[in-house]
Amino acid sequence: MNQAATYLLLFLQALSAICFSQANGDNIRLNQVGFYPSGSKMAIVVSPASPRFFIINATSKDTVFSGNLKTAGVWEYTNETVSQGDFSRFNKPGEYVFSVPGTGSSFPFKIAPQVYLPAGKAALKMFYYQRASTDLPEKYAGKWARKTGHPDTEVLIHPSAESPKRPAGTKISCPRGWYDAGDYNKYIVNSGISTYTLFSLYEDFPEFFDTLKTDIPESSNNIPDILDEALWNLRWMLTMQDEDGGVYHKLSNPNFDGNIMPEAAKEPRYALKKSTTASLDFAAVTAQAYRIFKKFKKELPGLADSCLTASQKAWHWAKKNSHVLYDQSQVNSNFNPDVSTGTYADASADDEFQWAAIELYIATGKFSYYDELNLSFTLNNAFELPNWQKVNTLGLYSLIANRADISGFEEMDAVKTKLLRMADQLKKNISSSAYAVPMGTNVSDFNWGSNGNAANQGMLLIQAYNLTQDKSYLDAAIASLDYLLGRNGTGYSFLTGFGNKSTRNPHHRPSIADGIDDPVPGLLAGGPNPGMEDASNCGGKYTSKLPGNAYIDNICSYASNEIAINWNAPFAFLALAIEAIKIQK
Repeated sequence: MNQAATYLLLFLQALSAICFSQANGDNIRLNQVGFYPSGSKMAIVVSPASPRFFIINATSKDTVFSGNLKTAGVWEYTNETVSQGDFSRFNKPGEYVFSVPGTGSSFPFKIAPQVYLPAGKAALKMFYYQRASTDLPEKYAGKWARKTGHPDTEVLIHPSAESPKRPAGTKISCPRGWYDAGDYNKYIVNSGISTYTLFSLYEDFPEFFDTLKTDIPESSNNIPDILDEALWNLRWMLTMQDEDGGVYHKLSNPNFDGNIMPEAAKEPRYALKKSTTASLDFAAVTAQAYRIFKKFKKELPGLADSCLTASQKAWHWAKKNSHVLYDQSQVNSNFNPDVSTGTYADASADDEFQWAAIELYIATGKFSYYDELNLSFTLNNAFELPNWQKVNTLGLYSLIANRADISGFEEMDAVKTKLLRMADQLKKNISSSAYAVPMGTNVSDFNWGSNGNAANQGMLLIQAYNLTQDKSYLDAAIASLDYLLGRNGTGYSFLTGFGNKSTRNPHHRPSIADGIDDPVPGLLAGGPNPGMEDASNCGGKYTSKLPGNAYIDNICSYASNEIAINWNAPFAFLALAIEAIKIQK
């Protein structure tokens, strides 16, 4: 075939691809937000009709790049036979679509510097939209403005939480904080890991966040916006400590509110039983807050010292009450009123003890905390991805981030080795995965809040990059972001407001009740969950039980489409850490 005929054939193939409807493009999955000019760029094509792909300018319809698809095999989590289209060599900024003749065209995406900054900022501003006890004025919240809900200035001590100085029915003031998820309650355990993640993001990239503005009421002060946001929740957490040092497990209605706006919710609110896990999570976060806010003594006089004092009190209470675990069925068997809201129950506080001891050791340098670390608990056992129920890995992150300040820490090499082994396993999965993503190291990745797992995998990979400056860890972290923004078995971008096929109907009371078509932006949906614990509530709506596909964009689905602060926090970490690293480079 001569050169002219070859160009004609390529033109006709590209034209054919353009002519296919967007609906057919559901079989092309890629990051719908986009890619960096110099970064990796990949699309996954399900059962392609042609071995060729074309990158087409979304405005001019000109073909700007073409290549051959690579057969990748079957992704076991969706039972799809897929091919990979790698267009990393194309680096011209602009807006494009990925097209395969006979299959269709992708949703449009951008190639641009700072391509993930808007998504990262939206994921961080999600916490502003979750604020309790305050108006969200239009100046900052746009069309999602709302009135104050849950002032929480007259919270009742539940009989399960009474103490000599605070008998049942005593009223305490516990304003501020973030609504935990799609509901309007506030939980110390989940606040702990979420607040830690934002603090850790600042601690890892302070120069980047010193100037990053998210358009919140505090943006004009001298404190970075990410810390102002975390402070909204930290100040609430501090109110949840009893005078004896113990920390109430949660602040909650007896039952979940209906799909109403916060200001319409009028049910009484209770502080529930103090627990060992809540007290230790609190101790860890307030110790971390101490070392961060020491920099801001002028702007926040006394706060850092108050945080350390509160942390040590919570630690000492937990040492005296080491097995006071929250059991809601036990609470309901012995006290009234019964409570049916989130439990955040845990069978063991061993990992919380270790995390709190690490944070207090870093904060104080006291060997009394070092003696409590028991690092063999982590280093000689499975290294687990962090979640609210397994938090000691967070302590390893903190040890690595503060290694310059604890230079005599004998186990540092072992901590580094353990972290890198986990990161290497995620990298290894990319090379064996048909979707070329870390997600899916095993089927347990796909559970309730699976997108939180994907984001935390990316966060772990960022920690490995920070430790080694090895670009392969950064590339792997970006692949985690690719998964969350469209390169997954559903083809959804799971972040509201980002991508042409993105979550639009999250299980999130304000988004349901506000009468606005668009959901609150920057919310990360829970993601595929073959457990489908809400199947009876969402009768007939799930179309697949396969781990990578068990997702529905429907308000009924609290098991796959709810949002939560502990999923948004690692997404914000991942997207904004990547941006901070790219700026540094």
